[in-house]
Parts: sequence; structure tokens; C-alpha cells
Amino acid sequence: MRVRHGKGTASPAGPLACPASHRGLSWSVMTAGERDTMDFRAIILPIGRLLIIVALFMIPPAIADLIEGNPDWIVFASSATILVCVGALISAALDRQEFKFRPRETFIFVNAAWLAFSFAGAIPLYASGIGLTMAEAFFEAASGLTTTGSTVLTGLDNMPPGILLWRSLLQWIGGIGIVVIGIWLLPGLRVGGSQLFAIESSEKTSKPYGRIEPFILRLLSLYLLLTVFCGLLYYLAGMSAFNALAHALTTVSTGGFSTSDSSIAQFNSMAILWIAIVFMTLSSLPFLYLIKLAERRESPHPQQVRFFLLLILAVSFVLFIGVRNRVDAEPFALFTHAMFNVVSVVTTTGYASTDYLLWGNFAIVLFFLLTFVGGCSGSTSGGFKIFRIQILLSSIRALLKRAVHPHRIIEPRFSGAPVSPSVMEGVFVFSILYAGTFGVFAVIYAMIGLDLETAISASITAQANVGPGIGPLIGPAGTFSQLPDSAKWLLGFQMILGRLELIGGLLVFSPDFWRET
Repeated sequence: MRVRHGKGTASPAGPLACPASHRGLSWSVMTAGERDTMDFRAIILPIGRLLIIVALFMIPPAIADLIEGNPDWIVFASSATILVCVGALISAALDRQEFKFRPRETFIFVNAAWLAFSFAGAIPLYASGIGLTMAEAFFEAASGLTTTGSTVLTGLDNMPPGILLWRSLLQWIGGIGIVVIGIWLLPGLRVGGSQLFAIESSEKTSKPYGRIEPFILRLLSLYLLLTVFCGLLYYLAGMSAFNALAHALTTVSTGGFSTSDSSIAQFNSMAILWIAIVFMTLSSLPFLYLIKLAERRESPHPQQVRFFLLLILAVSFVLFIGVRNRVDAEPFALFTHAMFNVVSVVTTTGYASTDYLLWGNFAIVLFFLLTFVGGCSGSTSGGFKIFRIQILLSSIRALLKRAVHPHRIIEPRFSGAPVSPSVMEGVFVFSILYAGTFGVFAVIYAMIGLDLETAISASITAQANVGPGIGPLIGPAGTFSQLPDSAKWLLGFQMILGRLELIGGLLVFSPDFWRET
């Protein structure tokens, strides 16, 4: 006898499930003769509704182009109309129907959502007057939504305001996660919010609130406040209102899209660099930590936060010491640029204040290694994540201690508590998948024709959602425009895979996933 779930509910089985106390969870009995078939209505309906939300975000770029007299406002208006119509038709056809939403539907929905929204975001980019191929438009949209920050565009300084604003909005949407936004805006679906949030985010701690809606409300409120304060400080530091808005959207989302080919270096301002450092760092801390800090409640993340902040300071100081004899700059300015670029890479934002590849081989190797790190769990940043590094280091330390004292019971610990075997297993499996996926894609890019340096760098920067790579072609002073279209398609998919933290994307390729029970 199996459990069958009522409309829009999630299975309680497995580590990503919702507790039975979650609002909307209902139970019924599935007989042995019934087959556990995939219910695609549970996947298509929320995507249709979320397409309408994506369409609404196309209105500000249309207005920006209309004010500037750029004809691309018609492209944004038409794209928005098409998406609204498609979303409305899907909603009208499937609304008020009974459907099942279980772990398999959840995984398919998350993957399909990122693909659908990347293609939807690519529509105005492809149809506009900037001359992108479909592969380039998909690459740019996927890079935006996954907050990777890699770009195929050049001539940003003269780009229409609608395109610049749309790129920033894509990153702002992706920073908080389209799935998470959908959970809050579409509560009528009751699709098991905590389950969806757990799949997209690496945050696996216990639920901070009894229901997911209050948490999502606090999450979005904090995200909006960070964006407003960041934009206001940028404006006071000398940015125009448009640039302040565009860069606030991409700073808080740790996305890194800018309005100039020279990135944030266009402003030549120490104050702007320090504002960016502060908000990139804040946005890479666990949002639950920031929420509880604002509410003056005890947070479960102090060790992870301390490790992250100390890592940034230590690496910035080492980089400053290592390049101070190679770079002709005043010490404070050099330290500012060192810290800014370290924070930009570690937080996977991808801004550049200078071409740090000119600082020598030491800097090149250091920045390449930083590409693997990433921010804290439960933040907008990508990468391998700090908590996994801490668990691996704790495991290595415990292993060495047991080698010296074989009769002592020494367990890996995280935040003062022992790490359970299941968590350890998950971290080790993820580590193997992370290295393996990075290697496989690098080999594929080399087969396509990319040189070794570009193939390796492109693979890790896409998977970690960082932005600029290493080398003259895709480094901080270059773009991905010269890569073949086949590489751009693959990089776009790898960005989405990285955003889903691999397992959420790779699972759908398993034969067992599709086998009906």
C-alpha cells in the first residue's frame, strides 16, 4: 500500500520532504494496483503562472527604452504580451484540476523552470537590435538568471537602457530564485515550499518558521532592503540613478552584470568599490543568519560566517603582499583592489575593478583556486560553498587525529555539533560529482576546439556561477563572444546545472528516476 498525496502536496519520504504539519498536506491511500505515474500538470501549471511574473518584469525595460526613444521597447512589450498569453492559457487550462506534486515532480519542475525562464529571458535579447544569435541570447539569459555574470556582449557603454536594465533584472530575479519567489506569490498551489527551497538552496537546516510563507516574506523583505540601501549608497557615491539601480540589482544578487565593458572600474571610485565589497559580502552570508541577526535571535551559522569573513581577509592580505612589488599603486588603493577582486570572485559576483591577470602568475593561480570556493549556504552566491569546505577540513582533521590516537573516538564537527554520517556522505558525494562534472565539461569544451586554459576556466566559472574566467579570451578583460555557439549552449546548461547544485539537475538523467513504481 502506497501513500498518495492530495492536490499540490509533497511526499513526506526522503530528506527533501515537508513535515505533515505543513499547510496543505493531505493524505489518501494508493492501492497496489495503481501506478505512480508522472503528473506533468503539476509541473506545467506553476511554470505557466511564473511566466506571467517574468513578463511583468519586462515592463520596466520597455519603459526605459520608450523614454529614451529606443524602438526596442516594442520588443519588450511584445515579449511580455506573448508570455502573459502563454501563461494565462496554461493557467486557464489546468487551474482547479486535481494533481499530484511529489519528489519526482518537484525535481522536474525545478529543472524545467530554470530552462523555461532562461529561454523566456532570451526572447527580448534575441529579438532586439543588438544582433545576438539564439545561442548567445540563451547564454546571456542563463548567465543572468543563474547570477553567473559571464557575457557575450561588447559595447555595453552604448547599449540601449532597456537591455542593460533587463540583464540586471534577470540577475536580481535569479539571485533570490524564481522557485522561491513562486512559492511566495503562488501559495494557492500549496506545492510544499520547504521542499522546493531545499532543492534549489544548499540550506538544509531545520525550518526557521512553522510555515514557509513567513520565512519567504522575511527573505524577500531583506533582499529588497539590501537592494534599496545598496542603490542609495551607490547614488550618493556618485553613480547616476540608472547606474545605481542597475548595479544594486546585480550586487545584491551577486551576479556581476555591469553597464560598461570596463565593469565597475568605469567609476574610478574607492568609495564605490568599498560599498560593493560590503554588499557583495552581506549577500553571500546565509540569509537566515541575516534575518535572525535583524530580529536579534540566535543564529545557527556563526562558525560558517566567521570562516568566510576570515578567509576573505586572509586571502586579500596575502594577495596584497604577493603583488605589491609588481603593481605600481598607492598601498591603500592596491589593498582595496585586491580585496574587491577577491570578494568578487569568492562571492561569485564577477565584477572587475582591474585586469588582475596582469598582476602575475601568483595572482592568476590564486584567483583560479578562489573560483572553486563560493559563498555561504543559503545565500545568493554559488560555488562549492563554505560549509562543505569546513566539513571536509573537519573530516581531514579528525582522520589525522585518529591516525595519531587510534583508540579515541573523534568525530568531524560543524558549528560545534558532530556531523552525521548522512551529511558526511552527502558532502563527499557532492565533492566527487563537482570534480567529475567540471572535468567532463572541460574535456568537451576542449573537443569543441577551445584551448586548454579556456576550456578548464570556462567549465569551472560556469559550474560555480562566477562570471569571468582565466586567460585573455574569457578573463576579466574579455567576453565569451568568441566561443563557438555549441560551447555557448553547453555553458548555459552547465550554469543551470551549477545553480541547481548538480544533484538536482543530474538526478533527472538517472534511469531509476523515470522508472514507475
